[in-house]
Amino acid sequence: MLFKTTSSPYISTAPDVSAVMRQVLYALVPGTLASIWYFGWGVLINLVLAILFAISLEAIMLKLRGRPIKPFLSDYSAVVTAWLFTLALPPLAPWWLILIGIFFAIVVAKHLYGGLGYNPFNPAMVGYVVLLISFPREMTLWLPPSPLAEHHLSFMESLRVVFTGALAEGLTWDAITMATPLDEVKTGLSMERTITEIRTSPLFGDFGGVGWEWIRNWFAIGGLWLLYKRVADWRIPLAVIIGLGLVATPFYLTNPDSFASPAFHVFSGAVIVGAFFIATDPVSASTTPNGRWIYGLGIGILIYVIRTWGGYPDGVAFAVLLMNMAAPTIDYFTRPRVYGEVK
Repeated sequence: MLFKTTSSPYISTAPDVSAVMRQVLYALVPGTLASIWYFGWGVLINLVLAILFAISLEAIMLKLRGRPIKPFLSDYSAVVTAWLFTLALPPLAPWWLILIGIFFAIVVAKHLYGGLGYNPFNPAMVGYVVLLISFPREMTLWLPPSPLAEHHLSFMESLRVVFTGALAEGLTWDAITMATPLDEVKTGLSMERTITEIRTSPLFGDFGGVGWEWIRNWFAIGGLWLLYKRVADWRIPLAVIIGLGLVATPFYLTNPDSFASPAFHVFSGAVIVGAFFIATDPVSASTTPNGRWIYGLGIGILIYVIRTWGGYPDGVAFAVLLMNMAAPTIDYFTRPRVYGEVK
């Protein structure tokens, strides 16, 4: 937290980890509430379970490592990891899927590398990628947004599905699930349909999908709050969006029937959340001013490459993890010159 002084010495205190994490949690609230509004109680149930699992595993690992439990639990880093991880899950993800993902996020990606401050990869994205590769069916059971849903699950129905997998009588998974906008575009293009034909589906709104684009708007507001509070550096989210747009724009202008617009790419999937909340992770991201531009641009370009020519419809998690791997090298070659140093 920074304090203004009217007289010398002009020295600010170091940022407090718990204060920074609280700001991140505040910024996530608007988009999360929008997600619950459009996709139902399952989002909230998943969030609560993920936080409980994350705190429990964090405490166990701290105990095994001989570290004090209370100071590390009170920094909210485990809660932030669980929250970001939940946003990537389908609304009715089974409880055991959440437990497996949080285990890899907290135990493997965080504590086996030495804990907070030593993890080279974003823990939430590690947990998500493990689930996406290992359990593709469970990770693609997305509900339609509320304006398109024919059946709205109550809290108790959602709770029963999460813990038992049993749907109400007369319902099937095919009846209550729907492809995401990115899935719809990727599948439609593989069937040689044009973007114009694909967008005739009621799933699509102005830029992205119905409901999805509004959720992204609320997450963008939260992200701008982080920039205003100087919790996140503005270079990385801007570079991610610019990198994605730089690649998407020429393809779209050249052949709009085969390539989606840059606006669709920005407002679909996890780009907004990834740009503001995931790519800006102070531990796994690049730390130099010029390095942050390279790091963010690399994420944006990789997102488009994976979405367009890769096997997965989104690609944000893979792009972030790949650039996490490159961040130390980027920092090494973009270190600012020390004052007084001669080349």
